[in-house]
Amino acid sequence: MRRPIRSGWGAPGDIETEEPQGMASSPMNTERRRATIADVAREAGVSAATAGRALGDYGYVREEIRERVRKAAEALGYRPNSLARSMITGRTNTIGVVGADIANPFFASAMRGIGDVARQEGFGTILTNSDEDVALEREAVGLLLQKQVDGIIVSPASPVETGHLIEAAQSGTPVVLLDRDVAGLTADAVLTDSVSASRTAVGHLLGLGHRRIAIIAELRTAHDKEWPNWIGSATEPDVQMLMPSGARLLGYIQAHEAAGVPIDPALIRGTGSYDPATAREQTLAALRLDPPPSAIFTVDNVMTHGAYQACRSMGIRIPEDLSFVAYDDMEWMTFVEPNITALSQPVYEMGKAAAEMLIRRLRSPDVEPAKRFLDTKLIVRGSTTAPR
Repeated sequence: MRRPIRSGWGAPGDIETEEPQGMASSPMNTERRRATIADVAREAGVSAATAGRALGDYGYVREEIRERVRKAAEALGYRPNSLARSMITGRTNTIGVVGADIANPFFASAMRGIGDVARQEGFGTILTNSDEDVALEREAVGLLLQKQVDGIIVSPASPVETGHLIEAAQSGTPVVLLDRDVAGLTADAVLTDSVSASRTAVGHLLGLGHRRIAIIAELRTAHDKEWPNWIGSATEPDVQMLMPSGARLLGYIQAHEAAGVPIDPALIRGTGSYDPATAREQTLAALRLDPPPSAIFTVDNVMTHGAYQACRSMGIRIPEDLSFVAYDDMEWMTFVEPNITALSQPVYEMGKAAAEMLIRRLRSPDVEPAKRFLDTKLIVRGSTTAPR
């Protein structure tokens, strides 16, 4: 009998072929049936329960039987059912990651470090993105919990709106903080000392003789009229300082205090968002001051992008007209002339350390939470010189 068979890529009925008698008419009849645990057990000559224990690495199975089951599974092309295994072991061998902005090269590099460690240790990863939005971060954490991830690595969008992170930790899902600390949550964290690093960078400019140094920073609660009071009270870290941009502003202030150089509040430019366009606007506003700054310090690579564009658009010569120091050393900074002086963070290593801390926490849940600080290095290049 001739009957139409559906092609895998065409419309129904567009191919006709002669079916051998006795062959089922299923369109999948040329494909191999997916092997089950029962098939593996039959091939290895053991019970399905024993095969499950051997492949799931739980319970007791003699080594020679375990090896026989593994060879049978390989021969049949068997793929374990991770959902079924997680119901038995209570683990999915999956790490959830909430990046603050996965388009930012910082988080791309950190994610690679996380992924490399996770893969070496037998874990998969699920990546989500908060886009620096607390509501999206809350949704992402909820999704990861629904996926039954074993733990979560997060770069928090806010130092204070952390109820969802606290709830996740209290529910038994470990949380590791990456790059940013938060209030109210005692958790493992991988950080750099942003205050000390910024103090070093701004101290470098002050040491060259600069006295009017603009800072371009993402500071969401900043308003120009508040800066004088804020500067006067910013002698110790507060909640705002838990975010890298705030901590880096504090380092800027401390460097001036140490050098005995007063700060003009107009030189502190808060963008209110991680956006190169607003960083460009704030840099242009700083460069139009009278007198203008003789140097600029940007607190992250997004701010640097906007600030550098602003300098180019105004025909500013670096370093003849303006010295430039960036926080975060990006590859492009060695492609432009002059090369940009920058604070280099070990971002890939931060990602690795976060994954290592989370896996350690999963394997040793009673270990006390720890904060691990990695070193940041100032790389002096051609974009800084004494003011003229």
